[in-house]
Amino acid sequence: ALHLDEDEERYLYQLAGRTDDRPQRRGRRPQRLRPAMRRLLDQLTHTPALVLGRRLDILAWNPTATALYTDFAAVPAHQRNYLRLMFTDPTIRELDLDWERDARDAVAALRLEAAADPGDPELARLVGELSVRDADFRTWWAEHRVSSASYGTKHYRHPVVGDLTLDCDTWASPDGSGQRLMVLTAEPGTSSHDGLRILASWTARTPSNEDLHR
Repeated sequence: ALHLDEDEERYLYQLAGRTDDRPQRRGRRPQRLRPAMRRLLDQLTHTPALVLGRRLDILAWNPTATALYTDFAAVPAHQRNYLRLMFTDPTIRELDLDWERDARDAVAALRLEAAADPGDPELARLVGELSVRDADFRTWWAEHRVSSASYGTKHYRHPVVGDLTLDCDTWASPDGSGQRLMVLTAEPGTSSHDGLRILASWTARTPSNEDLHR
């Protein structure tokens, strides 16, 4: 009757002290890539970068991320999820020398998101799928560990450029959309920095980046 959007409705219930009574929305807003995120991604030409949305869905990527990880354009849009690929894509799993640590951190990040939006049906489906497919995920999800996992160091062994030590930093969009820009960089003058430049030189064109519409 008041024609409130989701944010306005949440605020009204908070004012009334009745957050537990707020009705759950049946749907979620489509995850559309923010133009500012697209521009940032386009300007990052020598370092891998991804835009992550709700549930760690991969909304967009740059060519160097493709060269480092996998051809995201070849993955069906509904399966483009950072956590799902960590557990189900052998190429990505074998790339990560600290896979167990990084996978546990990613599970903890998803757990933190689940606490903020426990009624998300897509998140419930993702958790159910991975719980059935992977015993490690099932065990780590049950630990209820939470983490923002906003920065850290990744150790990769790429089949072409060899070992890479990369700083991984994630910045959240200020608009409350839940979109995050994940960027991997290397210290200048190191073999890892040289390796990233080689990967960047492979990519003469930008692959098709699809927004997720759910």
